Amino acid sequence: MDSVKRTRLSPEQRRAQLIDLGVEMLSERTLDAISVEDIADQAGVSRGLLFHYFSSKHDFHVAIVEHTSRQMLDATEPPVGLDPLTTLAVALASYVDYVTEHRSSYVSLLRGTASGDPDMRAVFERTRDVMVERTVSQFPLLGVECTPRIALAIRGWVAFCEEVTITWLNQEDLSRDELIELLVHALPAVVLPTADTTELSWASADAG
Repeated sequence: MDSVKRTRLSPEQRRAQLIDLGVEMLSERTLDAISVEDIADQAGVSRGLLFHYFSSKHDFHVAIVEHTSRQMLDATEPPVGLDPLTTLAVALASYVDYVTEHRSSYVSLLRGTASGDPDMRAVFERTRDVMVERTVSQFPLLGVECTPRIALAIRGWVAFCEEVTITWLNQEDLSRDELIELLVHALPAVVLPTADTTELSWASADAG
């Protein structure tokens, strides 16, 4: 990457620029390999100035992960006005497309050293909280009461989707649509193992 031309930016703009450069660099290397020196050089600022915006290298890395997580949540925002099953399938399609486009950074964050850091884990868990809540909100529309047991099962399903998608990125034995169908059909199997799910036409959902 070429160095960014030195320009006068507001504190908010400079901080955002540094995070954007970190996110861009994450597509080429693991999080722990993103150095303060490289970021400062790319931004055309001193190493000391970077620490004016971030208390430490670790703080900077956490900001990168938070930004990446927000990007993923924004990209996978469920559509409005569709039936719950189609909403689920479209959201999953957006998720698969996002992680496919950001393959290196996604795998690096979930499988790399960041995954073992408590602060990073907290970001991942907050991201999963949003994904779980989005799914939970669809169940009343299907006439299903979302009990604590179901909510817990949905959280497990979210982790299942992450693991299966990472494995698929490395193998791609299934097509994109087959992967989405697998993820969609896994939800009732995990969440409602003792209920009659025949009335839930999961197979009719359009994966987009």
